[in-house]
Amino acid sequence: MTVKTFADLTGLKDENVEELKTIGINTVEELQAAVNDDDKVKEIVKALSGVGPKTVDKWREQFAGEAVAEKPKKAVEVVEEEEAEKAYSVKAKPELADETADALAKRAVISGRRPAFKRQEWFRYSKLGESWRRPKGIHSKMKRCLKRRAPAVDIGFRGPASVRNLHPSGFEEVLIQNIDGLEGIDPKSQAVRIGGTVGTKKRLAIQARADELGIRVLNRMV
Repeated sequence: MTVKTFADLTGLKDENVEELKTIGINTVEELQAAVNDDDKVKEIVKALSGVGPKTVDKWREQFAGEAVAEKPKKAVEVVEEEEAEKAYSVKAKPELADETADALAKRAVISGRRPAFKRQEWFRYSKLGESWRRPKGIHSKMKRCLKRRAPAVDIGFRGPASVRNLHPSGFEEVLIQNIDGLEGIDPKSQAVRIGGTVGTKKRLAIQARADELGIRVLNRMV
């Protein structure tokens, strides 16, 4: 597949094109050179909303000429006037220090390369499931980390400690159960997540109040 314009790249939105300009990438040729540079990839992941390491890998394949499977296009639906009037609103973003933003981009790259950790002999006994459990037994090859065995959890797979508990957007998550929980929230560094047991009526009220205060809700209904 030949990439001639930004629209030919999978997962690249119009808003991402403007974000690319802020980091000095104005043409397709400049983006092609950037996706082959690890330092530039970190900068792209940090600057572009909704773009992760896997998306950048797909761009690299497209630039290399490899065919990328495209999803079947859905039938075009007629958009009603009321839906057309609804303008897209950009989600609130936190105010981050350069060191924190770099650590988040580094964590995203590490997470994309981290293998799936599965329980010992998950393939042999279906009743075990795939959820990770520490391998046990004096004869366990997986416990001894021998070759051709499934990867085991190790400290080297972890991300940077400074951003370990942050949301991928960079916000610090705060769990709330009612409107009063919004008091004291700093919209510049914190975002709220509504509890799973909160009903629809109260949830909508919380979302409306959060919009008034400029607080981002991570699990909105609408």
